[in-house]
Amino acid sequence: MSAQATYETILYEKDATDKFATITINRPDKLNAMNKTVIREIDKALAAAVADPDVNALVITGAGRAFSSGYDLQGGDFDVDIDFWRADMGENAEALLNIWRAPIPVIASVNGYALAGALELMMCCDLAIAADNAKFGEPEVRHNSGPPALMMPWLLATRDVRWLMYTGDLVDAEEALRMHLINRIVPADQLKEKTENLARKLARMPVPALKFTKASINNQQMVAGLLPSFQYNIEAIAALHVTRQGREWMANLAKMSLKEYLAFRDGPFKDLD
Repeated sequence: MSAQATYETILYEKDATDKFATITINRPDKLNAMNKTVIREIDKALAAAVADPDVNALVITGAGRAFSSGYDLQGGDFDVDIDFWRADMGENAEALLNIWRAPIPVIASVNGYALAGALELMMCCDLAIAADNAKFGEPEVRHNSGPPALMMPWLLATRDVRWLMYTGDLVDAEEALRMHLINRIVPADQLKEKTENLARKLARMPVPALKFTKASINNQQMVAGLLPSFQYNIEAIAALHVTRQGREWMANLAKMSLKEYLAFRDGPFKDLD
């Protein structure tokens, strides 16, 4: 069965010669914005890859000119209570944690924008290769929101975490490399080739070696408190969304076009670099 026949918003393709697969977020007209269908289909494809003895490594990327612009801000019901947000944040966080938990290595191949929830998805992957035109950031703080899965403090120095999370600024690939958001930068026209070379390398490794190495690395983060920190963040962001300002921002989103909303959100910060 073809990937297109199985999924609506992603492509799932196994390599013809090596034991790796690729998940491609396939909403290029929306800059691969992630709605619930995208999140659930990534989770479904991830489970298929993990269960397949012919898949030893996985790549996640985006179609077109973006990895993903983050969670889809259009089409949702935002006049909701804290219980809704707690459940919503919890589902999203669990799907991203499933990437982190996967017993096979997962590579993020980043073309263009990796923003907000998509940046968290990228950080839940084991490794990240970025095109030289990639942009990274957590701009949702500017509209009184935050990420459901707060992986950033587990990867970056606290000063860099605070800068990205407090300002909503975007950084380029060179700055992302300095911060250890990514492992490597490659020319945009070589991204697919270099990512697949890494996937082939990992797919040819002894499978138990990577499985147990990943489990040991993850265990260090768990012992240090990663899972309770995620749960705290879910509660914090759910509460944030039902504050007075949170409800005001959600009301603006409901009545504005996305273009108007982003201009309204980012307007006060122009020329402040």
